[in-house]
Amino acid sequence: MLDAHPYMILDVKGLSVGFRYGEKIVPAVNGVSFSLYANETLALVGESGSGKSVTALSVMRLVPDHAAKVEAVCMKFRKHDGEWTDLLNLTETELREIRGRNISMVFQEPMTSLNPVLTCGDQVSEVLITHLDCKKSQARVTTLELFREVRLPDPERIFNSYPHELSGGQKQRVMISMAISCNPSVLIADEPTTALDVTVQKTILQLLKQIQNKRGMSILFITHDLGLVSGFADRVMVMHQGQIVEKGTVAGVFTQAVHPYTRGLLACRPPLGVRLRRLPTMNDFTDGKETIPHDIISPEERQKNLSHIYSVDPVLRIQDLVKTFSSIKAVDKVSFHLFPGETLGIAGESGSGKTSHRHYLAFQEKDERSQEAPANYFPGSVFLFKSKNDSRKCNSGTNESASPAWQ
Repeated sequence: MLDAHPYMILDVKGLSVGFRYGEKIVPAVNGVSFSLYANETLALVGESGSGKSVTALSVMRLVPDHAAKVEAVCMKFRKHDGEWTDLLNLTETELREIRGRNISMVFQEPMTSLNPVLTCGDQVSEVLITHLDCKKSQARVTTLELFREVRLPDPERIFNSYPHELSGGQKQRVMISMAISCNPSVLIADEPTTALDVTVQKTILQLLKQIQNKRGMSILFITHDLGLVSGFADRVMVMHQGQIVEKGTVAGVFTQAVHPYTRGLLACRPPLGVRLRRLPTMNDFTDGKETIPHDIISPEERQKNLSHIYSVDPVLRIQDLVKTFSSIKAVDKVSFHLFPGETLGIAGESGSGKTSHRHYLAFQEKDERSQEAPANYFPGSVFLFKSKNDSRKCNSGTNESASPAWQ
C-alpha cells in the first residue's frame, strides 16, 4: 500500500520498442511512461498483444538488440544504496548484477522458465551462489527457508525434485522463491497465475502480497484479468496497441473509466445475474460507438429452450465412469448426459479429474501422466454415442486395461 509520501523506485519515460522485420521496424510499444513506488503494486492490464510483456522485458533489458530497437528518454532504477542508475546505459555485465538481485521477474509459464534437467533446489541455489557469493551448503539452507516461506509442502523433497514432478502451483512457487531469493526492490510478475486454476490463483496472489508486506518490495503486476487487479493492486495502467491509454487508482479507474477501451474491458466481463443474447465485444466500444448489447434472454425463454433440448435422447450418456492411475482414483463413478445442441461445462480445480474424462472419451487411454502407471477403466464404465446415422454402445468390458470397444 502506498504511503502518504511515496518513495520512487522505478521511473520510465518515453519507452518505445520496435521489432526488426527485414528493413522495417514494427512498433510494439509507443511512448510508455510510468513510475513505481516503494511497497506499491502497480498493475499493467490489456489484451494479448497490447505490449505488456514487451514493456516488462524492456525494463529488464531482456529484449535482444538484434531483434528490436529500444528507446527511451530515461529508464531509471533506484538501487538498494539509494543511488539512481539508468538501465539503458548499463553494460551486459552490469545488467547481470541488477537482474535477480535488484529487479526480479516471475514469468507466465513456469514449466518453460525452469530448467528441466536441473532440480528445483539447484536452480534456486544457483541464484544465491551467483549474486550473493554463498557457499553451496549455505545456499541449500537458504533455499529450503525460501521454500518454506512460499509454503511449499515437504521442502526437502521439492529441493531434490525436477520441475516435471511438481504441479503447476508448486512450480510457480519455486519461481517465486527464486525471484525473491536476493530480496529485490522490484518484482515483475508477468501473468503469474494465467496457467493456474482459480483456487491456486488466489493462494499465489495472497502469497505475493504477504511476501511484499514482509520484505517491502514493489510489484509490477501484468495481467489481462481485471478481476485479479481489483483485489490486488494499488494503481492500474491500461495498455492498448502499445500505448498507456488510462492510469489511476484501482477504485478510480474501475468506477470512473474515461477511455472507451477501458470501459470496454470492464463491460466485456459476462454478467452473472442475467444471460445476454449476445455478449459485448471490444468492437462495441471502438470509434465512439459504445453500443452495449442489452438484449437479455428471459428466464421463460431459457426454460423453453432447455425443454426443447431435453425433449430428445442424449447424444452421449456416461454411466459410472471409473479411472485409476495405479492405486489412485482419478475418476470415481461419474455419470452424466449430453444432449444435442447442449453445452455442458465440466469445472473443477487442477487434479479433479476433468482431463481424465477427455482422454477416455477421445479413446486416449494413456496420457503423459500415466506412462509408468497405466490408466485403467473399470467395468461398468459405459457410454452411449448417437449420431444421425447410427447408435453405438461402448463398454470397457472385463479387461480393465483394454481400449473402449464399440458395439
